[in-house]
Amino acid sequence: MKQNVFRLLAVVLMLALVLAGCGQQEDKESSGSGKKSAEEVSVDIGMLKLTSSAPLFIAIEKGFFKEEGIKANAKWFEAAQPIAVATAGGSVDVGATGITASLYNMVAGGQKLWIVADKGREAKGFSSSALLVPKDSDVSSPKDLKGKKIGITQTGSTFHYMAGRILEKQGLTLKDIQLVPLNSINGLMEALNSKQVDAVILNEPNISTVVEEGYGKVITQVGDEIDYQTSGIFYSPKFAENKDAAVRFLKAYAKATRYYYDAVLTTKDGKVVPGENYDEVVNIIAKYVGQDPEVVKKGLPYMDRDGKLLEEDIQTQIDWYAKEKLIDKAIDAKEIVNTKLLEDALKQQ
Repeated sequence: MKQNVFRLLAVVLMLALVLAGCGQQEDKESSGSGKKSAEEVSVDIGMLKLTSSAPLFIAIEKGFFKEEGIKANAKWFEAAQPIAVATAGGSVDVGATGITASLYNMVAGGQKLWIVADKGREAKGFSSSALLVPKDSDVSSPKDLKGKKIGITQTGSTFHYMAGRILEKQGLTLKDIQLVPLNSINGLMEALNSKQVDAVILNEPNISTVVEEGYGKVITQVGDEIDYQTSGIFYSPKFAENKDAAVRFLKAYAKATRYYYDAVLTTKDGKVVPGENYDEVVNIIAKYVGQDPEVVKKGLPYMDRDGKLLEEDIQTQIDWYAKEKLIDKAIDAKEIVNTKLLEDALKQQ
């Protein structure tokens, strides 16, 4: 009889240990909601040290990527086009850079990548790019530039696009002026100062520098002329296929765009006012771009609070570049845009 009792107690004890072990395993696999925690994924991000990369800087610094099981590895580049090439080729998983004619030409030529989210745009009241002329110029409107020279960075660049679209908005075309590619921002500023050109396209904080140094004036803000998706977040084909990781990345990114927007883009009575985390965000950006915080404050670009892409503008850009024969052939924006991944990420916020 005693032996039977001891055997029964032994069975009960063993069962209790097994159940306890299961409970511990369940705790390890849960994240407080009964769900398995996501497996960590290492993601290489190709980017430039620009203010428009702010949400990526924030997501790294604030641990938003880490929360989603993303090990974010910043891979620094010196120009936009190599990032697009690296993303399409899979050398990086995510690219963050400007949307140019070269990018569309890549896709037209058969290479593949996806634009999945906003990374900076021109919008009315929030423009960070402008058309400037020498301080003593009698030019007061883009209409007055007929027959004159406009400096841009490179043929097919975002600066080329902005100049062309502004002229068209004012009833002119690129045939009515002479475009002068000057290869760099410094080249544009020097050419304006020495009056080698009659006008230039510049972005912040360079606009403020020119105005403060007294050799140039703004005649129109790009965002007041056109809505323009200047840059975006790109996915390589392989990374986009890993839907779980692709969505988790965008959950972290959208959290960061909201943090950025609420800190530096909130408005009151029609004016932008510093949000609760303004100084923190400015200092994070300054750390990554290597600029003084006061300089950073002059060039905080607009972007959608949820990171949503201005999707319709992508087709507008493609059609314009094709019209100007800056891309080999027009493509359907659906070949390059994927908004579904961000939509899925926002549903899980």
